[in-house]
This record gives sequence, C-alpha cells and structure tokens, in this order.
Amino acid sequence: MRILIIGGTRNIGLLLAHDLLAEGHQVTIFNRGKTPDTLPEAVERLRGDRTDPAQVEAALAGRSFDAVVDMVLYRGVEAEAMTRLLKGRVGHYIFVSTGQVYLVREGIERPFRESDYEGRLMPAPKPNTYGYEEWLYGVEKRQAEDVLAAAWAAEAFPYTSLRLPMVNSEHDPLYRLYGYVLRLQDGGLILVPETPDYPLRHIYSGDAVRAIKKALERGGQGQAYNIAQDETISLDKFLRILGDLLHVEPQVVKARRSLLEANGFLPDCSPFSDRWMSELDNTRSKTELGMTYTPLRQYLGRLVRYYSENPMPLRPHGYRRRQSEIQFCLSLAGEESS
Repeated sequence: MRILIIGGTRNIGLLLAHDLLAEGHQVTIFNRGKTPDTLPEAVERLRGDRTDPAQVEAALAGRSFDAVVDMVLYRGVEAEAMTRLLKGRVGHYIFVSTGQVYLVREGIERPFRESDYEGRLMPAPKPNTYGYEEWLYGVEKRQAEDVLAAAWAAEAFPYTSLRLPMVNSEHDPLYRLYGYVLRLQDGGLILVPETPDYPLRHIYSGDAVRAIKKALERGGQGQAYNIAQDETISLDKFLRILGDLLHVEPQVVKARRSLLEANGFLPDCSPFSDRWMSELDNTRSKTELGMTYTPLRQYLGRLVRYYSENPMPLRPHGYRRRQSEIQFCLSLAGEESS
C-alpha cells in the first residue's frame, strides 16, 4: 500500500512508520521537518505546515494514496482542507483522535462509550488557564471529527476515527510515565492531589500502532473506535505495580489540589492525576476491529526495561522541581506529626 503519515517523526507516528516499512508498504511522511527521525532515506518526505492549507495543497498536489494516517489533525478547518484536497484521492483516511472528545461533554459517566459522543458540551473554562487549553483541545478535536462525519454522510469520504486516551510509550515526548519512574528511583516519594481520584485506563503505544493497522485492514466506513487497555485501576495500584517492577515501595503523599497548583507542582508531579485523563470503554474495538490489548503489567515491564537500558542524559522538564517536591512532602509530614 501507498501510505501517507502526517506527522511520522515522533512517538506513535514514528513507530507506525517503522512497522509499515518492515511490512513492505511504501511510506511517505508529511511534516515541517523540524524533528530528526530514524527513518531510512527511502522514505519520501514532504515538507510543510499542516495548519496552512496552502502548504498542504502544494505538498499533496496531484498525489493519491491508498491510506492516510493523520497523527496531528487538531482543528475543524484543517479537517475541511483534508477532505477537500483528498476527495477521490485516498482509499482510507485514519484520524488519530482523543478520548478528550468525551471530557468536554456534560452528563455522561466513565467509562465513556462511542455512543456518548453526541450531546451538550460543557461551557468554556476561564480563558488563559490550563483548564481552558485542555477544554479547547477536546472541542477542536470534536470539530475535526464532525467535519469528517459530515464528509462521510455527504459523499462517503472513507474515514475512521480512533479515540485514544493517555499513551504510555518509550517515546513519549513529555516523559510522563518516565517522570514517575525517576521519582520512584530517587526514593519513592510521589506527590499527588487528593481529588479528583479518577481511575486510569491508558493505552500502550504498541497497541495504538496495532489499532491503526487493524483499521487499515477494515477500511474507511465512517466509524469511530475507542482504543484503550482492558484494565481500569486506581493511581495507587498503578504506582504499586510500577514500584514492584522497580523494586521500590511507592510513598504516596496526598495534598489539596489547590495547594499543589498554587506551588506550581501540577501537572508535573503527577500527570496521571489530571482531570483531563479519559477512561474509555474498548468493547467496540475488540468486536469490530478484532483488537486485543497488552496486559498493563506486561507493557509496564517493557517500558521499565527500556528506560533502564536507555537513560536520558538530561532530566526531563517535568522533573525540574523535584527537590522542591521532596521538601514539600517532608513539610507536610512534619505538620501531620506536630
């Protein structure tokens, strides 16, 4: 197959590109060319800013593909450009969406199902806040999905939307899981907010890649699928599993969310405590795509081994205030004992 990946140099897109090449597919990537990649020279590289329709049109002019996998589609106007440019020129368009499309909904309960998509949206949070940025991300991803759904209804534009939660990966550019690993390795103190204490239901990057390939096999039928691991567990249990793999006993210290925010510790100290972490029901992906998911403990073991064998030369940005976190934990312990 001739497959275009929009993105393709980071995290899931990079893993997917390597997999598709190994299977004999002809792979082209389109991105700005700012991130170095490990792909062979045989991969065709198209350059441009996908947020600029003129640049996208110039790069894709006269081209057609058996499939397009869009890793970096974020807004409705970008989706409109893609449905217009690729009309009659793509066999299947796969949109890598997000579980956050449910988190901006009102009146639904976890775990979210595909049938929960339609309905009233929550009002926008206060502008220029973290909550507003996360809300906007979910709303704009919904706008992109809505454009694709309208194109399917009007002209059978062959798309599939894959809604992903938090992706645990060897190549997470934000190093969220790796941040927990570092904290466990340096003594085990993990600072987390008391509320909300939502259960976790993430996805392993390798399973996300397999889901994309399963969707490629099925073809574009105007469907959306939740892609998520089978296990739903608490953050405490998640950290116990991670600690067990590292032979460390986690020392979870809980404090008021407002206090952690005021001191600038969130989301870095515990990114999995975020209100914007979705919990998705994966039933449809298993029955219609034939997906199976890697057990949580198994894939966490793979990630721990990877981090051990490939330590970062510099600590990630989210670890920059670690000493302040530790001092804060110790001060809380002192207050409780006094």
